[in-house]
Amino acid sequence: MKITEIIVAAATVASTLAAPGRKRASKFEFVGVNESGAEFGNQALPGRLSKDYTWPDQNAINTMISKGMNSFRIPIMMERFIPNQMTAAVNTTYAQGLDSIVSFITGKGAYAIIDPHNFGRYYSNIITDVDGFGAWWSTMAKRYASNDKVIFDTNNEFHDEDNTLVANLNQKAINAIRAAGATSQYIFVEGNSWTGAWHWVSSGTADGMGKLTDPSNKIVYEMHQYLDSDGSGTSESCVSSTIGKERLQAATQWLKANDKKGILGETAGGSNSQCIAALQGMLGYMADNSDVWRGWLWWGAGPWWGNYMYGMEPPSGPAYTGVLPSLTQYI
Repeated sequence: MKITEIIVAAATVASTLAAPGRKRASKFEFVGVNESGAEFGNQALPGRLSKDYTWPDQNAINTMISKGMNSFRIPIMMERFIPNQMTAAVNTTYAQGLDSIVSFITGKGAYAIIDPHNFGRYYSNIITDVDGFGAWWSTMAKRYASNDKVIFDTNNEFHDEDNTLVANLNQKAINAIRAAGATSQYIFVEGNSWTGAWHWVSSGTADGMGKLTDPSNKIVYEMHQYLDSDGSGTSESCVSSTIGKERLQAATQWLKANDKKGILGETAGGSNSQCIAALQGMLGYMADNSDVWRGWLWWGAGPWWGNYMYGMEPPSGPAYTGVLPSLTQYI
């Protein structure tokens, strides 16, 4: 071939290999980041765009896609999407903002993960209205029923609740999503106790969650895992260089024993050698068990993070510059 033909062919191959949604170099189907902003200012409801909350930056998402990432979790507030009561009508302004970022992400061939970042609460009260929760999800699912690149994440980090209630809320969300006509999309389900992988089994959340059913058989169990002393994700320090793998072992055994699939929907560590080693060990362990682990998402990116210790926002977030270069083999 002529040199120009060789260059064009090489570029085509590189583009094909890097394109979201195609066969990945790593063993993971989903790899990406949490794109925060629309859940900010959660005490200001409904809040004002650009003052209390913001939407993710499209240029930053393009940059992450160029790095090989294909999955972007979008935290939102339930109360902003549907104010006042879960059975009410949508807030058009907020819903259109969500439409715009979902359309942008999925138009790039990547996954947009819609995450009601409410911790199992609505206006700060534990959600006990299971039917109302289903109605909220029905409204959301109808909006994106025709978009196969949308993933529905039932709710962020249920905690300090009855395990049976959490399982019932998850099942109601699954039923409502499928009844709304969204039959081909993945559903990420989250458990009690902050959906932590390290106590997924010991907390008892696994008992009810393991009984969830889906006629489309596209449930993925979303767990979160941070590597600081209390697993809260509030420190740049990690317990040890092996803590990541150690904290996933019981959950991995549960996934295998129950023929389930999992994703690490939030993880992070500081930009230091011990945390990087712990992250590499954890992701390597997940890759070795990719029969049950479908991928991982970093917490977090977004235009308002500034110098946040785990910030993955291009071009200068501490994790983007200090951690990501060490994790490229897992993307």
